[in-house]
Amino acid sequence: MKIALASDHGGFSLKEEVKRALLAQGHEVVDLGTDSEESVDYPVFAQKCAQAVASGDCGRGILFCGTGIGMCMAANKVKGIRCAVATSDEYARLAAEHNHANILALGGRFTEPADALRYIGIWLTTEWAGGRHGRRVEELDEML
Repeated sequence: MKIALASDHGGFSLKEEVKRALLAQGHEVVDLGTDSEESVDYPVFAQKCAQAVASGDCGRGILFCGTGIGMCMAANKVKGIRCAVATSDEYARLAAEHNHANILALGGRFTEPADALRYIGIWLTTEWAGGRHGRRVEELDEML
């Protein structure tokens, strides 16, 4: 799968670890920055990732900032994006199964790399349930 990654300074280290793991798993990774722990504005990088996913250039995206919250908020401003913050296995599963999330946001200051990789694995392999959730996702997609 082609996966877009982007981070701010607070998520840079986790992004780099996740990138190495995804490449080792055979995924195609598009790294949209940032390239260091020097302070940057997260909305710029969230927008790059969200646009890559919304345009169809990448099938999924993963965002990293200090908490995941800021990146999530910024990404959801882009039409066609359904970004969710994952802080547990269950959040990752439900983001995919119920919310059909096409971007996952993770907190670099609060998420251990092993946990991040587990959340991502769950999110990437969980099937979209559709059904009653489909109507709600359609309503989300019509909001912007």
